[in-house]
Amino acid sequence: MIEQMRVLSFTHFVQGPAATQYLADLGADVITVEPLSGAWERREGSGGIHLEGRSVTFLSVNRNKRSVAIDLKHPDAATALEPLVASADVLLENYRGGALERLGLGYEAVRRINPRIIYASATGWGSRGPMANRPGVDLLVQARTGLASATGTPGDPHAAGTPVVDHHGAALLAMGVLAAYARRLTTGEGTRVEASLLAAGLDLQAESFALYHSGGRRREDLDRHDALACWSIDAPYGIYRLADGASVALAISGAMDDLGAALGSDELEAFDAAARRSRRQEYTELLVGVLGTLTYQEVEQRLAPAGFWFERVADYDDVLTDPQVVAEDLVARMPVGDTHARVLRHPVRYDGARPSVTRQPAELGGHTREVLREVGLAEDRIDALFASGVVAEPQTAKVDS
Repeated sequence: MIEQMRVLSFTHFVQGPAATQYLADLGADVITVEPLSGAWERREGSGGIHLEGRSVTFLSVNRNKRSVAIDLKHPDAATALEPLVASADVLLENYRGGALERLGLGYEAVRRINPRIIYASATGWGSRGPMANRPGVDLLVQARTGLASATGTPGDPHAAGTPVVDHHGAALLAMGVLAAYARRLTTGEGTRVEASLLAAGLDLQAESFALYHSGGRRREDLDRHDALACWSIDAPYGIYRLADGASVALAISGAMDDLGAALGSDELEAFDAAARRSRRQEYTELLVGVLGTLTYQEVEQRLAPAGFWFERVADYDDVLTDPQVVAEDLVARMPVGDTHARVLRHPVRYDGARPSVTRQPAELGGHTREVLREVGLAEDRIDALFASGVVAEPQTAKVDS
């Protein structure tokens, strides 16, 4: 789809690598520029979890890319970097503010080399304001944007349980690059693209935020029973524990007025839509009690014939074998040494198909010589860069342990 796009990726952690993986899945030639010791997610990764000696965080966000290893602080680094920049359509980075400027790779410097460049930056808090230079990671953004309060309640906040802001931020960053690329195909002009985890954390709450402020709500309006999933949606929208240890998620549907009858509860049946809203806590407590006496099979037998929207709550083991997940081909087995990693596939279909894995996550520096040849460096100059330690190949690029 975007096979003509070349992306230089100066990224680490999750947001930046995941964003370039989206682009690589779509056909872009993504060249990850790593320090000689490797990017953080290659060296360590979340939880220290490794497979065949390789960080699983790295494996999850680095397919379909090439890797070059360059000592960006070496005085001769520009010899390798300038032709790379000149050949690129996109430079994408998510380093702390000012980091690439100090290395001579800031927006203005890159634009002098390549005026048509799309220069995409992702930060924690944005490039302006009092927090522009503060470290920003997923959990801190969940806290700062109110997401932790909305996931729990203002008096009992909870994190989302997985770094949702990182991954949403990655998708928004990739979207920004694609929009800028479409513009360049039309006008020939480059674009400065800026994204942030702060904006991504708020964007995840677009409806909830608008409802709260447009509806004149107060902090106490976000308080709710633990079973309810959302402050702004009427009961019984939530998750309920059952007698057999399973849990059921109940969503809204046109049949909610008949829920009490379906469950055989006169007390619940007495609540109409207005009462479920005005006496939400009382209604939810009653529903918790009724569902707590039933197994999932019993709930299914009572609710399915009446057209209610509900699902059994799954864990990660369940998801792997879920027949709908299998039918949609959303999980891939990716070879890693003598075993396989379980990773998620690209989330969108194009003409009925998902993009395939054309390259396994690359060895550190595995394409250094290949890429330098492609951008026009003569073999003797490439040899000199290797000899001086500016660049490295897999046998000399050592991942810190």
